[in-house]
Amino acid sequence: MLKQVFGKVLNKGFFANGGDKLRPGLYVPNTGFHNGQAHCAPRSFFGVEDFLDDDNSRPYTYQKGKKSKNPNKHLSFKQRTVAYMEPFTLDVFISKRFVSASLTHRVTSKQVAVAGTNSKDIKAVLKSRSDIPACLAVGQILADRAREADVYTASYTPRERDKFEGKIRAVVQSLIDNGIDVKIYLD
Repeated sequence: MLKQVFGKVLNKGFFANGGDKLRPGLYVPNTGFHNGQAHCAPRSFFGVEDFLDDDNSRPYTYQKGKKSKNPNKHLSFKQRTVAYMEPFTLDVFISKRFVSASLTHRVTSKQVAVAGTNSKDIKAVLKSRSDIPACLAVGQILADRAREADVYTASYTPRERDKFEGKIRAVVQSLIDNGIDVKIYLD
């Protein structure tokens, strides 16, 4: 029934009060709340308005970097120069299956020396790839590769979940015994 009524209106059109024939379609009154104008908010491709963040640089859909509460905060001399005074950091990763360690340059984020028990040359020699002798071997090989790259100092800060004992301590102690000066920062 409704389909037939709309079909007649679309084919023939309909007349307004003045007798003028109107086009088929939706009728919007001239009086009323919006004065006959359809108000639609602009929509983005995803159907959600793109709001911009405080400095109007990017849509809110991206993650914002944390802004400092005090943008004019004074940075100490140590905070400004530590990346250049101690440019190399030691990263040690120990899992149930393997041990890996690397020396990374802080400023350029390039790995200078890498050693791990997953590499072919070390894998064949060791009985187990995750015990204390494997950690000592990784430390010794990393120290040799670091000396080849002219790196003699590094700094190490354990991750939050790591304790400085056992296998991690074995890797760091092996580096120190083989001529690399490691400065350890414990919180």
